[in-house]
Formats: sequence, structure tokens, C-alpha cells
Amino acid sequence: MSGDNRTERGAWVVLGGIHLLNQTAPRRPDEPIVLIRVAPQEVCLPSITVAIRWKALGVCPVDALSSDGMRLGAALIDGSILFPDAIAGAALRRLVGADSAPGLVPLCYLAAHPDGGYHAYAQIRFYPEDACFVRTTRKPVGHGPVTALHWLGPVLSAHAESSIALNNHLRYFRTHFAGTELEYKYTLDPAPDIWAASLELLKVLRDGELDGCRPEYREEFQIHHTENHLFDVVGPEQEVGYASFIPTVSAGYVLKRKWFTKDTFARREELTSGIDVAPDGFEEYLRTELGLRVRAMPPFQRVRYDVQCESMRTGHVYGIFFDRCSLLATPEVVLSQCELEYRRSRSVLDHDKDEVLREMERIDSWLRSYLAAHGWAKQHTFYSKRSFLRDAVTARPELAQPRPAARGGQPQ
Repeated sequence: MSGDNRTERGAWVVLGGIHLLNQTAPRRPDEPIVLIRVAPQEVCLPSITVAIRWKALGVCPVDALSSDGMRLGAALIDGSILFPDAIAGAALRRLVGADSAPGLVPLCYLAAHPDGGYHAYAQIRFYPEDACFVRTTRKPVGHGPVTALHWLGPVLSAHAESSIALNNHLRYFRTHFAGTELEYKYTLDPAPDIWAASLELLKVLRDGELDGCRPEYREEFQIHHTENHLFDVVGPEQEVGYASFIPTVSAGYVLKRKWFTKDTFARREELTSGIDVAPDGFEEYLRTELGLRVRAMPPFQRVRYDVQCESMRTGHVYGIFFDRCSLLATPEVVLSQCELEYRRSRSVLDHDKDEVLREMERIDSWLRSYLAAHGWAKQHTFYSKRSFLRDAVTARPELAQPRPAARGGQPQ
């Protein structure tokens, strides 16, 4: 069989010792490699990310081999009982033995390529209910029957080459366009209940209505509720934009800086944590510590629900936010928006960062149609929180906040 160059069609979840991923021990010729035959699990082809729910697999043919290709046994096992408590279940223990079972984990998802060989997706997260895999092979590897294990060496080598990324606590993320916010905005009019709107959108993504995309694995929904103390930065010219102080749960503030002269798709952005300044000292801090000329805007409350959307084809993650801002002093002054923003990328394979822009355009087109169908918005706008506050003060000058006195001195 080892000389047979045929490649079997299909897909497999491959199990093996955790040391093969974290490299805490060398590969041994007698250790078990378990092949679980499954229906193809990719949402789209080509794909970067594959997420698998064990109970959705149904009854699967399972073959256990030693690392050097010796047959250890076979069974039919229901996916729902593979990993109770993320530990190999009784059926797997019978196949691989009591000594090997405790360290048995998913190593990779293996997909046969039509032209021969296999693509491998390394396991990056593993739970009793499911697991997530990202592709590590640029080209198919290991031609021949899957049980010949010709693919095993190249797959483990590909994982080792990217092990620092694949094994880190983020499992694995990179950011293109670092320091730049890429965002489409829609002003919602009439404004919906953003909680219900968010959950409905999340269900739509789960159901696959946005082609090639799904909710981000284990990070599909986030809730934000913050106060913002925003200052319009009017100079120097190269610093124009805004500075916003956002309180943290523990202590101090995050200072969000954005640089732009007009509302646009791409804006420079920077976050600084641990700012220990009292609210009456915000303006003084910006003027004396950062040398900015600023104008205080009315403080506002922001409630935001984030639906995290992952492209299974590229690994790029986009946030679709339903956002409601209201002035603290006059809660009836409200801005409701939906925003589409690039967040991060999961792939360890190189990508043209301009692909993010092309994919955002595709998702934006879908989102625009979705919002229009609900009667909320027909076209995007780049209307910012700064513009909203400026317009609110222009319409109602009494909303303008007096500039607080600098500590230890007179109002500037």
C-alpha cells in the first residue's frame, strides 16, 4: 500500500498525541494516529478556517494506526461521544489503549485535493463541543492513500514552522493595516431596537446567508456599554481629529485618538491604556501633555453590540456593529448606526492585504442590501461620532459644555 500513489477522496479529522502539536516530546513510531472519516466540513473552497461540531458529524468510520503505519483497529463512533470533557471517550480509549488516550487530541483536519494529495488544517482550539482548524499547507501534500500516512510528516513540519503562532494564546491572529481603522458606516433611520437587530443578524450569519462567512468561532457576539468624553482636536493641523476618554472597569481611562479632517473610510487610530486623569483634568492633559488645541464635546453614552463575522475563505474577521449613542445630559439626542469594520486575520498563510479591501466591498454590498430590505438604511455614510456631536451643539448651543478649569490654575 505504501507504494500506491492514489489519493483517496474525502475528509478526515486526525487525532494524535498533544506532544505532536506542542513539541514537548518527539514522535514515536508506535504511537497512535487516528483517522476519523467525515463529510467535507469546509464552508467554501478554497478555505482557510474550518470549524467542526462533534455532534454534527454523526456516526463516523474510525481507523487507528501506529505512526509507522501498523493497523491498530477500526470502529464506528458517533461524533457526539468522541471527546466528552475534551478527553478521549471510551470508544477511542478502546482503540488506542489506556496509556495513549489521555493525551489524544485533534491534530488536524485533512481534506483530499482533486489533483492528488491533501490539504491540512491545524487544530488551534479544542473543546468538548467543537474544534477550530486553520489551513497550514499552501499546496497539497502526501499523495497516496490516507492510511499510508505520507502526509503526516509534511503536515507536522508545516505545523512546527508556524508553531509560535498556532500555539500562542490568541490562536492565531495578525492585523493588516495596523494603526488604521477601515470602516463603512450606515446611519439607521428609523432606528431599530439594536439588540433585536443584532441577534437577527447573528442568526442570518449562522444560517450561511452571507456566502463564505460565518460568525467568528467562539467570539461571535460582544456587548459594549461605555461613557465617552470626546474632545474635538482642532490643531495643530497634523493632529486634527478627536481624542476620547473611555473609562475602564478596573481603573483609569483608555484614550482613543483618531486623525482625520473629514469623515472617511480609512482613518489613523491609536489607543492608549492606563490614562490616570480625573474628568476635570481631561482637557488640561490634552493641552499640556499632548500639545493639542481641543474643544470639549458633550459626554455621551455608547451602547454597542458586535456581531463578529469571519470569512472562512480568507480568515479575515470583520465586525458588524449596531451602535446607539445618546448624550448623557440630554438622552433624547441619539445617533444610531450600523458599522462594518475590519478587525483581524486568522491565517498563517500569506495574503495580499488588499484582499481585505475587496472582501470588505463584497460584505458591504451584502450588508447594504440587508439593511435596505429592513428599511433601516439604503446607503453608507462616514458620519462620525465627532460630526454627530458637532451637529448636536450647532443645533442646540446650550448642549456645549463649559471647559473645566485646569487643576491648579484658571480656566484657559
